[in-house]
Amino acid sequence: MSAAGAEPVLRVRIDSKWYRPRRAEPVEAVRNLAFGVGAGEIVCLIGPSGAGKTTTLRILLGLDAEFEGQVSGADQASIVFQEPRLLPWRSVEHNVRLGLPRARRGRDLDGLFAQLGLTAWRGSYPKALSLGMQRRVALARALADGPRVLVLDEPFVSLDDAAAAGLRGLVVDTVDRTGMSVLMVTHNVGEAIGIADRLLLVSRRPASLVAAVPLDRPRPARDRTWADATRAALAAQHPDIIAL
Repeated sequence: MSAAGAEPVLRVRIDSKWYRPRRAEPVEAVRNLAFGVGAGEIVCLIGPSGAGKTTTLRILLGLDAEFEGQVSGADQASIVFQEPRLLPWRSVEHNVRLGLPRARRGRDLDGLFAQLGLTAWRGSYPKALSLGMQRRVALARALADGPRVLVLDEPFVSLDDAAAAGLRGLVVDTVDRTGMSVLMVTHNVGEAIGIADRLLLVSRRPASLVAAVPLDRPRPARDRTWADATRAALAAQHPDIIAL
């Protein structure tokens, strides 16, 4: 977790974001949404479906420049999408290396593949892998160039409990080992309570920041009783965002 008062490595301020379709009424997707992510911090962004979370990520990553506000630190970020987005005609190793700048595609990735349990699969093709293993490859691709910030868009959805827990563990281990920061969008409140240092709760569209909730208990000490009590307290305070 980042030190108190430390300068955020990622800052996002979206004063306003509108969609203006040609044959429909304009829609304001985001309004007055501002937050930062500190060094070594895991922050989870939680909000109702359609609230503007994906729009926020698109702005953060520079995929949508038509907004009012400012983003800094995103040039040091790498993303893992909900879908692995692997090239089926390329091997696992080639898929990972293609995420690197051309000048660094020959770098040694032995440690990364070992860390993510992919060494035996380096020469395999995506169709031979389970969804959980494909997402490990997507995570390896995002981590290959040592980003300062890892952005995760619902990265564990549709996985069985064991596969999701394994991937969450890999993310936490990487943060602990490297000091990397993580911004994760998720609908899984229990998942967020389990790994986050801080929760950012956003309203229905237009997405605005409702609350920033620090989770100060060390991750190894977060048992089921504490997690259930934390979720119940959040649901009581923010029933439109978090359900029991």
